[in-house]
Amino acid sequence: MTLPVFSLDSLAQTALVLHISGGAVGLVSGFVALAAPKGRRVHRAAGKVFVLAMAVMAFFALVVALQRGQPLNAIAGAFALYLIGTAWLAVRRPQGTVGRAETAGLLAASAIAATGLAVALRGAGGDGVPGPALYVFAGVAALAAAADLSVILRRGVSGPSRIARHLWRMCTALFIASGSFFLGQMDEIPQALRGPHLFVPALAPLAALLFWMIRTHLARTFKSVPATP
Repeated sequence: MTLPVFSLDSLAQTALVLHISGGAVGLVSGFVALAAPKGRRVHRAAGKVFVLAMAVMAFFALVVALQRGQPLNAIAGAFALYLIGTAWLAVRRPQGTVGRAETAGLLAASAIAATGLAVALRGAGGDGVPGPALYVFAGVAALAAAADLSVILRRGVSGPSRIARHLWRMCTALFIASGSFFLGQMDEIPQALRGPHLFVPALAPLAALLFWMIRTHLARTFKSVPATP
């Protein structure tokens, strides 16, 4: 019996297919989760699919980027994976508690920020990579690390702060996917479908993030806010 032979090219193509498939499912499920009533069955189901699909997308984005020597995409993939993991943990962890996962998240975000800054300062982003993009990723990752440190020092979060932590991380991860697809891969979209209108779905997660952050902030005036399962 002859065992199949897998070449590096075939493995790279498999990783690319999984990355694209995960991203497609992640975009659809992410927008469904944004539109569905929060905490209801559709939102929870779409959220679970989104977490799994985005984890697949981000992991294989990291693999493909490292194989192709694309630092920006590697950093984006690692950051998206971190955001999804910590966003999911924010609503699964009992309120007012922390554990080793939060410490691991702090270390991951710090490493991503430091790597992004180092690559940006060296100008090693690669051809076609806008310099500010690396600084933006490094800066947002640094803010995420600071938020992780705050959670650890406070021994956990609860109420609106817990929901805000979940929402901004999920929306930011969705923006990485939507921006990468609708704007970063515009040359792969049929000519007839291209145009300024693509900025609408690309930036929709940021608009949703702003809306929910304002709403969650206003909810602080209430005694309790139901957590998103």
